[in-house]
Amino acid sequence: MKSKISLIILIAVITALISLPLSGLCKQTSKAEKKVVMIIAHKNFRDEELEIPKNIMENKGIKVIVASSSRDYATGMLGATVKPDILINEIKVKDYDAIIFVGGSGASCYWNDPTAHLIAQEAVKKGKILCAICIAPVTLANAGVLKGKRATVWPAVKNKLRAKGAIYTGKNLEVDDGIITASGPQAAQEFGKAIVNALFPQNNSQNKKM
Repeated sequence: MKSKISLIILIAVITALISLPLSGLCKQTSKAEKKVVMIIAHKNFRDEELEIPKNIMENKGIKVIVASSSRDYATGMLGATVKPDILINEIKVKDYDAIIFVGGSGASCYWNDPTAHLIAQEAVKKGKILCAICIAPVTLANAGVLKGKRATVWPAVKNKLRAKGAIYTGKNLEVDDGIITASGPQAAQEFGKAIVNALFPQNNSQNKKM
């Protein structure tokens, strides 16, 4: 009888020891989950600049929320339609690991938008990754967060960045101190990958070593 009790206790102890690492692993996985918000114009956002980075991020397990100035279906320059999840004024920067402004001709609606400026400024203050592509970096420049930073933008509006103190490089992609900018739809894939690398810097450094 005593031997049976001892065996039961031993099995219980072994089971508890085995479950500990699994429990810890689950906690680590939940901590690694990332969430971003992509801000699009309600009309004439650039389709590829939303869809390509969004697919890249979602394939890495990143949760992507789409925000705009209306909850009605937004339309892209090439005909894509997207129903935003939230309004731009509902964005709580603290809830996201990255804030992403999508370009397209309609993105100029945020260039002088106070809410967009506050979001960009708070993202920098809270150490979030701040991103913009195509003409959307002008929003960041007007918010005052690109001063002294290397940045790129759609070439036609490069002087708008320079006027606000940004260091315009003319590259397809530029990364400077947590701020990622890209020049247009041709850089959408590179833009998406750069955001993933910024969200998972440990994985990025491991890949470089390999």
